[in-house]
Amino acid sequence: MNKVLVLAPHPDDETLGCGGTLLRHKKDGDEIHWLIGTILKEDSGFTKKRVRQRQLEIEKVAKMYGFNDVYDLGLPTMKVDSFPMELIITKITEVINKAKPNILYLPFKGDIHSDHRVLFNAAFSCTKIFRHPFIKKILMMEVISETEFAPNLSEHAFTPNYFVNITDFWELKIKIMKLYRGEMSNHPFPRSIENIKALAMFRGAQAGVKYAESFMLLKEIV
Repeated sequence: MNKVLVLAPHPDDETLGCGGTLLRHKKDGDEIHWLIGTILKEDSGFTKKRVRQRQLEIEKVAKMYGFNDVYDLGLPTMKVDSFPMELIITKITEVINKAKPNILYLPFKGDIHSDHRVLFNAAFSCTKIFRHPFIKKILMMEVISETEFAPNLSEHAFTPNYFVNITDFWELKIKIMKLYRGEMSNHPFPRSIENIKALAMFRGAQAGVKYAESFMLLKEIV
C-alpha cells in the first residue's frame, strides 16, 4: 500500500493536476492525503459568504475522494510569498511527518502563480532523503490556468515524462471539479470542461489511452 500526499496551493489544484490519479490510487487501496496550501480569509477581502462557500466545497470534495486526512497550511491566498520560507518549510515538514507519504505530488516549479512556485520550493526542500527517507517518489503535476501560462522558455517548460491512465476516473474527476463553484466557466476560459477534456485527451493520445494526466517525475527510489 502506498501513502500519497498531494500539495495543492489552492483547493481545485489537486483535482486539475492529479484528480484522476488520486481516484486511481484510492481504488488501488492506497492512502491519499490532501495538503491545502492557502485559504480564503475575510481580512484578505473575501466575503463571509464566499469563505463559508469555499469551506463547504472543500468538505464535499474531501468526501468524494475519500481522503484519509486533509491538512491546511492556513496561508492567505495570493500572499504566500509574503511569509518567511522557514515558516512555510516548518509547516510542510509537520504535515509530511504526520502523513509519512512515499509518493508526493507537487505543483510545477514554473507555474505562473507565485503561490505555486513558493510552495513547490518549500516542499521540495523538505524531500532530502536524510530527513524523510520514506519519500520514494516525487512528481510535479500540470495545473490548467497556471502551468500553461508560464513564460515560453526552456526553464519554465512543462515536459511530461510520466503518464497515468485516468479513463475509468474521468467522469468522477469532472464531477468533483464542478463542485468548485466560481472556478469554472465557459470555453475559452482555461478552467472549462472543454479545455480540461482537451488536455486529458491530448495527454491520453501521447500515452495511447483515452484520457490521461501527465507529470514530470523528479525522483524515484526503487
